[in-house]
Amino acid sequence: CHCKRVRFEVLAPQDLDVYDCNCSVCAMKRNTHFIVPKANFTLTNGQDELTEYTFNTHQAKHLFCRHCGVQAFYIPRSNPDGYAVTIHCIDPGTVNSVKVVSFDGAHWESAYASSDIADKSKSA
Repeated sequence: CHCKRVRFEVLAPQDLDVYDCNCSVCAMKRNTHFIVPKANFTLTNGQDELTEYTFNTHQAKHLFCRHCGVQAFYIPRSNPDGYAVTIHCIDPGTVNSVKVVSFDGAHWESAYASSDIADKSKSA
């Protein structure tokens, strides 16, 4: 996060596909993110600094730092067995390339059904 109270490590490819979602919350936050299995994510510092926000189905767990307000990662509705990591919260120099993929979260059910997003939190 911005204040560095929340820190994490993520194992992900150096060439990433990131989702630009237009659901009501991602559109407002401009949250462009990639998804990894839970086993590939480790919160190294700041568990007690996180605050959770849910809405609508309450399946997504939007986590953010209670001090600086940054959402570096969250548990997405599409992948409750994984984490969505905000690409802009990754340390510089750790990613080679980023390909942005549009996800029509405004029409979540049909977008989910016609995409491979659920596979992103499965171990290879």
